[in-house]
Amino acid sequence: MTQAFPITIYHNPKCGTSRNTLAMIEAAGYAPEVVEYVKAGWTRPQLAQIVTDMAGTARDILRTKGSPAEELGLTGPAASDEAILAAMLEHPILVNRPIVVTPLGTKLCRPSELVLPLLDKQPASFTKEDGEVVKP
Repeated sequence: MTQAFPITIYHNPKCGTSRNTLAMIEAAGYAPEVVEYVKAGWTRPQLAQIVTDMAGTARDILRTKGSPAEELGLTGPAASDEAILAAMLEHPILVNRPIVVTPLGTKLCRPSELVLPLLDKQPASFTKEDGEVVKP
């Protein structure tokens, strides 16, 4: 497996998209650093760096489905990025997944095929858990 091309995936093994993304990275021959962020939690500098590297906002990585985002008042337009980031620190599940970081960029990989432009080599082919074939 190639180590010269560092890859980090912020992963939730309960998520099919996250599992497919990790498997796609591994099929391309990489052994990524896997961070199970729901267990490990986040630091403010980590989240701020991810948002900066994505040229986005905290709202761009906010998970609303299956999270307490709505109950916490984070889905409305009045919720500031600062409030969203603070909530993500307290409730790691609020961060959507998977987020992949490579020398070619940082991206929320939903759908999982969005990881392909972040890799400097591609898997020959890949079949997702649901049987869908991805051709790079």
